[in-house]
Amino acid sequence: MKTQYETRYASSPKAVKAYDTTQLREEFLIENLMQEDQLILVYTHYDRYMAGSAVPLSPIKLETIDPLKSSYFLERREIGVINVGGDGSVEVDGEIYHLTLKDALYIGSGKKEVIFKSDDKNNPAKFYLNSAPAHKTYPTKKVSKSEANKIELGSLETANHRTVNQMIIGGIVDTCQLQMGMTELKTGSVWNTMPAHVHDRRMEIYYYLDIPQDQAVCHFMGQPQETRHIWMQDHQAVISPPWSIHSGSGTSNYTFIWGMAGENLDYGDMDVAKITELR
Repeated sequence: MKTQYETRYASSPKAVKAYDTTQLREEFLIENLMQEDQLILVYTHYDRYMAGSAVPLSPIKLETIDPLKSSYFLERREIGVINVGGDGSVEVDGEIYHLTLKDALYIGSGKKEVIFKSDDKNNPAKFYLNSAPAHKTYPTKKVSKSEANKIELGSLETANHRTVNQMIIGGIVDTCQLQMGMTELKTGSVWNTMPAHVHDRRMEIYYYLDIPQDQAVCHFMGQPQETRHIWMQDHQAVISPPWSIHSGSGTSNYTFIWGMAGENLDYGDMDVAKITELR
């Protein structure tokens, strides 16, 4: 097992206007997640946020990387974990938390040893990871999908009937700034986060999953009057800058995990872009 990591620097909206398809994908798309027996990490300069994955056939330890300049990964960070594969566990300083499909785990700063494990290497756990800087230590807490705060949004008539599962969010878990959850679209619905919006006070990363074979999701980004798109496959993620909308439409229904960090912890703090004014 080895750790793979890369750094993504922030891009201005003026620069992005001139990007072609290849440049957009290189800057914002994370394609290489969920590789067996590897820890994959992407360090972004948007709010120093990180996204990654661990698929343990044998135990995988969460190791620090050079950009953190820390003796262990969570020395000045918090992390959220959501399992999107087979049953597994996360060992946090000797305490074991079992995670089944779509269970979440928050781990606060100061925890020195985090180890990811699968119950069955033939059906390994697939841990999706998000991390943000932390100024205070909060307790580790597991949140199952059934314990999530559920919000029903949209309708079948507008092709955006969906359930938002708020998991690592205020009122459920105490965090410094990290928030995570999972949105599941109903059969027959394909649009997420529509009407689109921006929230200049925080950035976001979308991770798409449950996309059927031979189907895809078109993720929309950019300023409301200068939008761009990125075609995405199952188990890929996309970085959403604070100046960008973040919406998508699939050729089938699907699920996505959203994670965010920044100035505020108010999930509803956003500036809506009218559908008729998008360009």
